[in-house]
Amino acid sequence: MTLRKIAGLGALLSLVMPGLALAEEAAPALNSGDTAWMLTATALVLFMTIPGLALFYGGMVRSKNVLSVMMQCFAITGLMSILWVVYGYSMAFDTAGMEKGVLNFNSFVGGFSKAFLSGVTPDSLTSATALFPEAVFITFQMTFAIITPALIVGAFAERMKFSAMLVFMGIWFTLVYAPIAHMVWSGDGALMWDWGVLDFAGGTVVHINAGIAGLVCCLVLGKRKGYPTTPMAPHNLGYTLMGAAMLWIGWFGFNAGSAAAANGTAGMAMLVTQIATAAAALGWMFAEWVGHGKPSALGIASGVVAGLVAITPAAGTVGPIGALIIGLVSGVLCYFCATTLKRKLGYDDSLDAFGVHGVGGIIGAILTGVFAAPALGGFGTVTDIGMQVWIQAKGVIFTVVYTAIVTYVILKVLDVVMGLRVNEEEESVGLDLAQHNERGYNL
Repeated sequence: MTLRKIAGLGALLSLVMPGLALAEEAAPALNSGDTAWMLTATALVLFMTIPGLALFYGGMVRSKNVLSVMMQCFAITGLMSILWVVYGYSMAFDTAGMEKGVLNFNSFVGGFSKAFLSGVTPDSLTSATALFPEAVFITFQMTFAIITPALIVGAFAERMKFSAMLVFMGIWFTLVYAPIAHMVWSGDGALMWDWGVLDFAGGTVVHINAGIAGLVCCLVLGKRKGYPTTPMAPHNLGYTLMGAAMLWIGWFGFNAGSAAAANGTAGMAMLVTQIATAAAALGWMFAEWVGHGKPSALGIASGVVAGLVAITPAAGTVGPIGALIIGLVSGVLCYFCATTLKRKLGYDDSLDAFGVHGVGGIIGAILTGVFAAPALGGFGTVTDIGMQVWIQAKGVIFTVVYTAIVTYVILKVLDVVMGLRVNEEEESVGLDLAQHNERGYNL
C-alpha cells in the first residue's frame, strides 16, 4: 500500500470515526507523579555518593588520609557527570542497530547518536511506558555512573596517586561501566538482556562490577606499607555510621527509583530493601558477636551496606520473605569474606570494596534467580528456578571475567605510563598532605 493511499484511508477514518482520529493524534502526556518521584529518587542516589559514601569511607581510613578519600569521591562525581553527558549516556543507552536475538557490535555497547545529549529537549520523554522527561532519566542514570567507580576507591584507599586515579576512572568508565550497563539494561538486542539476566537496580552493573575492579586494583597496587602488622584502625567511626545511615536512606532512591514510576513495584522495592538491609545488619552483627565476643559499630554499618547491595538486583522481583533470606545470607557471608577470607588470602582490600560489594552483589544476583519465582513469594516471571539461577550465574561469570581482564589491562598500562602508587614517604606522611597539601585533622 502506498503512502498516498494510507493517508487517504486515515482521512476517511477520521471522518467516519472522529474519536479514533483524536486518539491517534494525541501525543503521550507527561505523568507528573512519576516525574516527581524520579526527581526525588535521583537526588537520593546522588546523596549516596556525596555525602554518604564520602563519609562512610572517610571515617574508615586513618586520619592522615581522610581528605584524600573524600576528595576522590567529589572528583569522581564531577568527572563522571561530564563523561556521561559527552558520551557515556549514548554508549550505555543508544539502541541503534539492536535487534532481539541478533548478536552484533551493538549487543555489547551503544553508539554515539546521543553523544553530547543530542536531540534531548525539555519535551523529550523516556518512552511510551515511562512518561517522565528523558532529562530526568539521564540524570538518574548519571548518579549510578557516579557511585559505581566511587565504590572502587575503598579497595585502594591510602596508596593511589590522585592523578592516576582520575585517569584510571575515566578509562574504566568508558571500557567497563558503560558497556556492562548497556549489555544489562538497554533492552532487546543487548547481550545479557537477551540472556534474561535479572538485575533490577544494579547488582551486576554496579556492585559486582565495582567489587571485582576493586579486588584487581588492590592486587595490582599491592598492600599498604606495614599491612597487616601495623594497626590501621578507622580514625572516626562516627563518620562511618553517619555515612552508612545516608546510604541506607539514599538507597530507596536507588532501588525504588529503578521502577521508573510511582507505582506498586516501587513500593515493594522500598519494602524489600528495608527488610533485607535490617536482616543483613543483624546477621553481620550476630556473626561478629559469636566470632569475636562483641558486636561492633563498624560491623553493623558494614552489614547495612551488605544488605543494601544484595537486595539491589532483586528489589523489583522478590517478596518480603525472599528479601529476609537474601539479607541474612549476605550479612553472614559478607562478614566472613571481609574478615576471615581476606586474612587467609592476604590481599589488602582497604575498606572491603570486594568483600561487601563484590561478594554481596554475587549473592544477590544468584538468589534473585531463586526468590523472583512466584512459587517462592516473588513477583517475577520465573517458572524454572534452576534455569534462571544458571542465567544469573552466567551473567555473574561474564561480568567477573570481563571486568577483571579489562581492569587489569588498564592498570598495568597506566602503571607503565604514569605510575599508580605514591612513594613510601608520601604514604607515610599521608595522602592529605602529599597529594592535596591539606590536613583533615588538627595537630
